[in-house]
Amino acid sequence: MAQIKVHDKNFIPYLSAAEIDTQVQRVADEINRDYSNKKPLFIAILNGAFIFAADLFKKIDVEAEICFIKLASYKGIKSTGKVITAIGLDAEIYGRDVIIVEDIVDTGKTLSQFLPQLEHQHPASLKITSLLHKPEAMIHPIKIDYLGFTIPNKFVLGYGLDYDGLGRNIKEIYQLV
Repeated sequence: MAQIKVHDKNFIPYLSAAEIDTQVQRVADEINRDYSNKKPLFIAILNGAFIFAADLFKKIDVEAEICFIKLASYKGIKSTGKVITAIGLDAEIYGRDVIIVEDIVDTGKTLSQFLPQLEHQHPASLKITSLLHKPEAMIHPIKIDYLGFTIPNKFVLGYGLDYDGLGRNIKEIYQLV
């Protein structure tokens, strides 16, 4: 993996595709164990989580469903501080075991605004899985139940994460220089 340039920024390799796959499998194993007699509903948050959600879902052995919601709070490499719902939830979650699938939890703003909306619909349980977590950036405390990696507070792209629309299709994760 060599340094890459996306738009006007340079990025260096951070996590390889193999490292990511190993952690996705570990997370899937934990979920498979914890939900062995249940039928969870995964809610993947677009756009960033679509690749993680797809790879994770392929490794889920229990009966499960998946749906998608689009929430956004980033412009460029910074959070706007505002969460926008662009595509709403179309699944009934009352009495269901729900697992939110996020690509990255940094400030916690997006989930801190979204979780109360879900809790209001009375799911049987509500858990969060995220590929990445930046504890140093956390402003709104969020409990991540199934976590791939804890990373420093640096901007990353690849594996679903973008910089102004580009980079999502990179198999590895790169870090801003």
